[in-house]
Amino acid sequence: MADKFKFALAVLLLVAGIAGFYLLANQAMILRVLAVLAGTGLAAGVAWKTEPGRLFFDFAKESTNEAKKVVWPSRKETMQTTGLVFAFVVVMALFLWLTDKSLEWLLYDMVLGWRKV
Repeated sequence: MADKFKFALAVLLLVAGIAGFYLLANQAMILRVLAVLAGTGLAAGVAWKTEPGRLFFDFAKESTNEAKKVVWPSRKETMQTTGLVFAFVVVMALFLWLTDKSLEWLLYDMVLGWRKV
């Protein structure tokens, strides 16, 4: 029950930060943005103290660690792969164009007998 109360408080803090942005319409933009950031920060702090919040932050940390393990391709590998993709697109475009023109000739000229002018 305490987690539900904390989570509701976090949502209220987030809403208060967003409401502060609109309530401070006559103030400088920096104050309005700070209101949103303060509400978001306080909401994150309160949410962190709940069990689902801790699980979420642990998941986010693990995701960041996994993203750091990604091996990015070198420039040469990227250029080669990009070249292959472009070549495939050109070949496929030519194939589809030839297929379209062949079917057009077969249907319009041979089967239906419609001659283009």
